[in-house]
Amino acid sequence: MAKGIIEELDNSKINSFHLRTWLIAGMGFFTDAYDLFVIGTVISILPLAGWDKLNTYDISILSSISLLASVIGAVIFGRLLDALGRKRVYGFELMLLILGALGSAFVVPVNGINYLIAWRFILGLGIGGDYAGSSTIMTEFSNTKNRGQLVGMVFSLQGVGLIAGPLITLGLLSFIHNLDLVWRVLFFIGAVPAFIVLYGRRAIGETPRYALRVKGDASSAMQSVEKISGDSKVSVSREDLEMSNIKWTDLFKNRYFMLSLIGTAGTWFLLDWAFYGNSIMSHEMLSALIPSSMSGLNKLKLSTFYTLIIFAVSAFPAYWIATFTVDRIGRKRMQVIGFLIMGITFGILGIFRYLMSPTFVTYFLLVYGISYFFTEFGPNVTTFIYAPEMFPTAIRGLGSGISSAGGKTGAFIGTALNVIIFTLYGEGELFLILAGISMLGMLMTLVLLPETSRRKLEDISGEGRYIVRTASGFKK
Repeated sequence: MAKGIIEELDNSKINSFHLRTWLIAGMGFFTDAYDLFVIGTVISILPLAGWDKLNTYDISILSSISLLASVIGAVIFGRLLDALGRKRVYGFELMLLILGALGSAFVVPVNGINYLIAWRFILGLGIGGDYAGSSTIMTEFSNTKNRGQLVGMVFSLQGVGLIAGPLITLGLLSFIHNLDLVWRVLFFIGAVPAFIVLYGRRAIGETPRYALRVKGDASSAMQSVEKISGDSKVSVSREDLEMSNIKWTDLFKNRYFMLSLIGTAGTWFLLDWAFYGNSIMSHEMLSALIPSSMSGLNKLKLSTFYTLIIFAVSAFPAYWIATFTVDRIGRKRMQVIGFLIMGITFGILGIFRYLMSPTFVTYFLLVYGISYFFTEFGPNVTTFIYAPEMFPTAIRGLGSGISSAGGKTGAFIGTALNVIIFTLYGEGELFLILAGISMLGMLMTLVLLPETSRRKLEDISGEGRYIVRTASGFKK
């Protein structure tokens, strides 16, 4: 018996189409995470490479400017995805990301802080667009049963980027003695994976849900689903002929949409304040564990090695464990547990400050590693999955974009303020602030976000209340 378009899509099994889309969509997140680590490393290298005019203000702006730009990029690309279509827009964000990475590597003179900030801003626009586009597209191509896994797989390539960052850094520092070349190569490498998948993004087809709900093009949607499922017996059902009459302004006028947005953007804001600020500051924090007799390049290598241990042992496996269990455990439960344990571990590090000394390296890395594990096996993965699920097709791009913009706003504020807090008050006070932020994220999740696992997108978002019937469902 022939199935309708949406029914076939929701019940399809994971296949080669999903895996190919995962790689195409996920490579941007490799670059995002790689860059997250590398900028902290580069800031440590620059003074050793002849940049003798950097001050605290320069470091604060340089470490956070791409995050501010990603706020702008996420909102702009999110709106364009809804207005012009997923297919027409997807890939342009990657062009900006590549341009920003290459410019950062090759078009910056020594002490040219303003040049570097400008290129980092361009890169950030691309990263923001990637958050809006990749989550939306993977969500709309996914089946209901495995949607969390598939969207989580896209995001979990961030874990590969976190491992690649310190590994590549240690390799370059071991074999290249020209530090000016080292930091430029580090930035250049971030552009390579994005360039490899650029054509794939531009060639990706329109998502069936957008074709149906926004364009009213059942013929195009049917062809797309047949390619996904390999089933040539897909037909047009009554449900498939329903178009959305939602306008982008309804995202702010409708009470349910607005509460959903506060929940997704608010929890992402708090998560990224803790996660990005903590990660970019990891070199400085871990420096407290290094004997005072060690300095310069040797100190940088050891702090990078400690970072690699934390990412490899704690963060990397947590991404994938979360990804392959989130549909069974549930988004809400995983996010609550993650925020709770983040708060507890940050609180421990803030109260027992003697752990941040060379004498207690093992204990510090254990507690700090647990915080990283439950950041990934928790809100860092689930906030990305939640955002596109909570909004109807017609405003899914914008809803996802604003949600991730909320996260990047938290990341920008956290990164900028964490540098100042760390400098003025030390690690202990910073960890106590991060503990409070994590607990607030847990409370917001409990109050504002529903469980979405293995539910149809139309049921989660309430899209069914905002539809009109099309005449035929086929466009010429």
